[in-house]
Amino acid sequence: MKTSYSPDQLNDPFLAEAESIMRKCVHCGLCTATCPTYVALGDERASPRGRVYLINKMLEAGKRPTTMTVNYLDNCLTCLSCMTTCPSDVDYMHLIDMARAYANKRVQRPLSVRMKRSFLARTLPYPGRMKPLIVLGRLFRPLSSPLKKAGFLSLAAMLQSIPPALGGKARYAQRNPAQGRQMRRIAMIPGCANDLLRSRINDASVALLTRMGVEVIVPAGLGCCGAIEHHLGEKARAVRSARRNVDILAKLHAKTPFDAIITTAAGCGTQVKDYGRLLRDEPGHAARAEDIAKLSKDITEVLPYIIREAPRQWGDIRVAYHAACSLEHGQKVTEAPRRLLEQAGFIVEEIPEGHLCCGSPGSYSLLQPQIAEALRIRKLDNIDRVQPDVVAAGNIGCINHMSKESEAPIVHTIELLNWAYGGACPKELRHLQKCANQIDGTLKDSLLENVRQPVRKR
Repeated sequence: MKTSYSPDQLNDPFLAEAESIMRKCVHCGLCTATCPTYVALGDERASPRGRVYLINKMLEAGKRPTTMTVNYLDNCLTCLSCMTTCPSDVDYMHLIDMARAYANKRVQRPLSVRMKRSFLARTLPYPGRMKPLIVLGRLFRPLSSPLKKAGFLSLAAMLQSIPPALGGKARYAQRNPAQGRQMRRIAMIPGCANDLLRSRINDASVALLTRMGVEVIVPAGLGCCGAIEHHLGEKARAVRSARRNVDILAKLHAKTPFDAIITTAAGCGTQVKDYGRLLRDEPGHAARAEDIAKLSKDITEVLPYIIREAPRQWGDIRVAYHAACSLEHGQKVTEAPRRLLEQAGFIVEEIPEGHLCCGSPGSYSLLQPQIAEALRIRKLDNIDRVQPDVVAAGNIGCINHMSKESEAPIVHTIELLNWAYGGACPKELRHLQKCANQIDGTLKDSLLENVRQPVRKR
């Protein structure tokens, strides 16, 4: 891409880095075919190629961003599908974050938008603040449809996103000893939404890992990874969140080293793996942040080296694997989840247009409800074409977003794997598999005859 920055501008490290990223873009247009917002809107400016052009013009001018530019920066999902497609290795992930932070300091959004964004940045990353809001919001959830018809789309989306029930009380401890001989020691970042919305994800993770000889440490004091704040352009708040987590994890790692630091929410994993870059200019944190980032793994990345026994065979249960964008495109973890499910005895089905986002990332569905809903409907229609017994996903945001109207039950990948290797059956499948009656975490053999009954037929 041709740029026209002056020598004085390029003396600014921020502009110099942004320009070096943009110059790699050859405007080939391959990214447009895999960009969800371009597919949904058909607008070149809502594609990665179009946004790179807008960002360049914004930074070259050095003036207050136009409302149009800010709107197109805001409606990017940050799904990073374009980075998987790009033949020129354009670092769009960091470019869009840089552009949003730049715009956030210079633009004056409408008061209602500023209040909404500030509210989300100060509530979503904090379970203690979110819990009473969810309890209160459930009382008003029936109003979501009338509000939607009246044109209050964001408020309706907020109410619709509230789950019918909280995730339950997590059962794992801060220190979870390995069963039998200890083979590895792993730290787990629980995430700010997992335990609030679906505590069974982390419970299943700890149960499976400890059965496989892993000591699992869930450090006290860990908070949000900073992803939500970062994508809202609140870089300073994201840096504070990252520093806190790095301090806690680095201290424990120095005392007794971890073999890995795992995440079970793909969005968190992408952010933690980027801590080295996020804190590179932070004295006292840069080196430790880089160490933590190198240790960070999605749970499906470590399981192939840990699982050491044969699974139960679950017959012909058909699993539609939903590749969470932050896992598939952000972390480049593509084959491990599918292979693990297949090795556990499930029949893995690919979802048509699987590369397209479901519309859930972070606070996106609350800020861009029309696009998010269009993508969710598109995703669910594609899932229906597969006719699965269950959908597996690796991110709580995807699960919560798609579960609103999905006909097939949606669970976390780790819930299925834990079940296959002797753990508890996912709650959503108990009506199908009749596995509520368990003895010592395993299914009664007499119940396996029900495994071939599909959830639904059309």
